[in-house]
Amino acid sequence: MSAFFSMSKFRILAVAAAASAVLAGCAGGGGDTSAGSGDHSGGHGATASSSAPATAAGTAPAAAFNDADVMFAQMMIPHHRQAIEMSELAETRAADAEIKKLAAEIKAAQGPEIATLTGWLKDWGKGPMPEGHTMDGMMTGDEMADLGKAKGAKFDKMFAELMIRHHEGAITMARTEVEQGAFAEAKAMAKTIVDTQQAEIDTMRELLKKL
Repeated sequence: MSAFFSMSKFRILAVAAAASAVLAGCAGGGGDTSAGSGDHSGGHGATASSSAPATAAGTAPAAAFNDADVMFAQMMIPHHRQAIEMSELAETRAADAEIKKLAAEIKAAQGPEIATLTGWLKDWGKGPMPEGHTMDGMMTGDEMADLGKAKGAKFDKMFAELMIRHHEGAITMARTEVEQGAFAEAKAMAKTIVDTQQAEIDTMRELLKKL
């Protein structure tokens, strides 16, 4: 009997040991699966993180502009065009060499500025100033007609007087842009206009003393 009980006890222990081994194996397999899942989700996290900068770069906002920038460009284009028209008259009607030189400099500076201003309006989806709108310092139709009829010393004096007024109007508009605009390039152009045209006004005032 004791042998029988000993054998039964041995079998029970053996079965228990085998069951423990099976359970241990299952637990180990579960651990591996969990680790694999961790690696998989980690891979997704890296991809999402690396794609974020690209998305941010692709949606970078354009340079900001406001109504003051638009008005500056719309008004300065026809204003510059009239200054160029006046300067072209000086090519054939002026007598004073310094007036001719100044007129050529005005035309050379303002032509490229018109192209730049026109480009900004296009980029902003804005149109030109409506016809018939007048700006500070611009000549009337009659004044332009009178300038076109003048010649020699009379033209030189009239050109200087009218261009001083014209430049003063441009400076007023440019200062408004410097103070109220948001588009950095437009503000920089406005500052250049103020500095350049004020210097030209000073030159013309000196010229008028001898004309």
